[in-house]
Amino acid sequence: MVPYVLWIVLFVILPLLLMLIQSLQDIHQQWTLANYANFFRSGTYLKMTFNSIFYAFLVTVITLSISYPMAYGLSRVKNSQFWLLLVILPTWVNLLLKAYAFIGLLSQTGTVNQFLGFIGIGPQQLLFTDTSFILVASYIELPFMILPIFNSLVEVNPSLPNAARDLGATPWQTLRRVIFPLTLGGVRAGVQAVFIPTLSLFMLTRLIGGNRVITLGTAIEEHFLITQNWGMGSTIGIILVVAMGITMYVTRDRKKRGKR
Repeated sequence: MVPYVLWIVLFVILPLLLMLIQSLQDIHQQWTLANYANFFRSGTYLKMTFNSIFYAFLVTVITLSISYPMAYGLSRVKNSQFWLLLVILPTWVNLLLKAYAFIGLLSQTGTVNQFLGFIGIGPQQLLFTDTSFILVASYIELPFMILPIFNSLVEVNPSLPNAARDLGATPWQTLRRVIFPLTLGGVRAGVQAVFIPTLSLFMLTRLIGGNRVITLGTAIEEHFLITQNWGMGSTIGIILVVAMGITMYVTRDRKKRGKR
């Protein structure tokens, strides 16, 4: 218990506290609330906030729409653990390496454009677009949506879908009214695992979006590494933490547990 508490204090509570203190200081280390005032008064920061939420929402919807059918199929096939391992394998590769792999695929002289030229369409501007950013972000986050949904699917008691079919339910009705409600916990966990990290993505906005995609993660990087305005960078970080907390609260398990 003590090592766990120590870990939480040193690597969660203390960094958040330091970031909160930094957000209440200006570049001259004077205490102020100006950073928060500037954030909420600035149209640029509010636009970045909207972009972060919008892109995170899109990536979450795309990954969920792909992951649920895929997880459902994986839970029904033989050797499902082997196929699940193939889904998880890309997470073992460094994010930077995956980003550069997509740069090689989507660049003007990349594999995709070479194929488009071969079939007569010609090279297209695929890299440094909103679409390429959403595509790559969705690919990277996909395993984190599939895994919790798969786990919730394999935990469903097989007798429940069988009973629904015996009572005359179609496969679609069984999925919609029996299986899906029983796996909402996995869906919520997947949404949290995808939406929250996507809110703060900044490396992909640089390498894949080419700075055309501007999010709060990008702003934090700018303030810490370029403008050296750590107070404003910490302020945006605190706002992101609050947004993540709201996301976790909204997607929490609302099931009322009876008292023993």
